[in-house]
Amino acid sequence: MIQLLCRRHRGFTLIELIVVLAIVALLASIVAPRYFRSVDNAREATLRTSLNVMRDAIDKHVGDRGSYPASLDELVQLGYIRQIPEDPITGQRDSWQMLPPREDDAMSGGMADVRSGAGGKAQDGTPYSEW
Repeated sequence: MIQLLCRRHRGFTLIELIVVLAIVALLASIVAPRYFRSVDNAREATLRTSLNVMRDAIDKHVGDRGSYPASLDELVQLGYIRQIPEDPITGQRDSWQMLPPREDDAMSGGMADVRSGAGGKAQDGTPYSEW
């Protein structure tokens, strides 16, 4: 009889396993949306930082040379930035959209501003391409 009792309590019953799995699934369904939202927040913050760094480099180029740079590659070659940053939304370095100077701008050059080439909208509803 003692051996019979020891054998009964060696493992978990199917009901106990189902209850544990249900609890784990419930916790995962609560945590997953918060995790993905934080990942999106980090990507958007990285995009804003990359745009600010590149725009600052364009401004420094204009201040030093009196004209806009022809491209992001020129900023790298002249040492204003170390490398072209990766667009965190698209995951590519060549998806940046270079905007020419306004027509009423007296300075010459190929690129007065840079924007993300990513499609879609940010969490606040604005398109990435308008940042």
